[in-house]
Amino acid sequence: MCAVEDFATETWCGGRPPGLAIGRGPQGATSVVGVGIGAIAGGAIGYLLGGETDTTAAIVMAVIGAATALADEPILIKFSHITADSTPKGQGALMFKKLVEERLPGQVEVQVFANSSLYGDGKEMEALLMNEVQLLAPAPSKLEQYTKQLQLFDLMFLFDDMAAAQRFQQSDKGRAMLKSMEDKGITGLAYWHNGLKQLSANKALLEPKDARGLKFRVQASAVLEEQFKAVRANPRKMSFAEVYQGLQTGVVNGAENPYSNIYSQKMHEVQKYITESNHGLLDYMVITNTKFWNGLPADVRGELEKILDEVTVAVNKQADELNQADKQRIIDAGTTEIIDLTPEQREMWREAMKPVWKKFEGEIGADLIKAAEAANQAQ
Repeated sequence: MCAVEDFATETWCGGRPPGLAIGRGPQGATSVVGVGIGAIAGGAIGYLLGGETDTTAAIVMAVIGAATALADEPILIKFSHITADSTPKGQGALMFKKLVEERLPGQVEVQVFANSSLYGDGKEMEALLMNEVQLLAPAPSKLEQYTKQLQLFDLMFLFDDMAAAQRFQQSDKGRAMLKSMEDKGITGLAYWHNGLKQLSANKALLEPKDARGLKFRVQASAVLEEQFKAVRANPRKMSFAEVYQGLQTGVVNGAENPYSNIYSQKMHEVQKYITESNHGLLDYMVITNTKFWNGLPADVRGELEKILDEVTVAVNKQADELNQADKQRIIDAGTTEIIDLTPEQREMWREAMKPVWKKFEGEIGADLIKAAEAANQAQ
């Protein structure tokens, strides 16, 4: 089984038969490069001159047969991610595999590796750049070293709701951000939602001043750190797996997560209040190796893009349904009070964050922040 590899050096699955160089060109055509001189032209002519016509014919047919067999090998796409199959991202990966193998039978095979079973957080980007894996779906915050533009999605209270976030992502500027890493060899293909984040703590958070002095768990993001500092809270970087214990023991007092994360990790059991702030977007970006993607046959690439668009709609719908269902489960558990912000209170939080937006607009792009704000107005 072969993944498309380095077209320039004409390697094929780690090597080539002696005297035979085979590779997929930019349009996917398989070429037999080195048959003539070494293995066929020289050898066959020698045999012909010596009268060994039957042997020569056998060699020619064997080599051509080997080339044809390699040409018939489907393109292999390895899709690696760090979540369970049951999550929206996990379900999206499996749906992508199913649709690809239904619509491109014999042309493309997809292998899905969930729960970091192939590569974990620390190794997956290196593997993608080496074309050892062809699809990933990391959070944009994990891609900051490749482009600062994606810090936009860490700006708190930038989008009013998920509809506004989707309007921006589907706009020309939002879609252009998918291509913002191509100079580093990474192409973005789609935005997959996990949900809007809510603030949780052991005290009610109604206004920015209520967060003062509290210790909040944050992802490794300079933008997120600065925003909690802006309301005089103390951000603490902590892995997701440690959050429940951190909240339980008081190492941190609060966190920010979609309802699905809060419920699945039982954070509502150790947090008395959840403020339905919808203040930030927890998203994934489906990404691929640029050289691999551009080297696919045009018809295959086009069909894969159509399938990804279809899967993206399903994933985002499922993420919204899961968050609403888990919100109700938290309410039914009766352990946590959910607080709704008034428009005035929400605006106070937004104003508290704007100096941080300004601080990072040089890296992100003032035009992108302005376009994201404009997306809050329904067209």
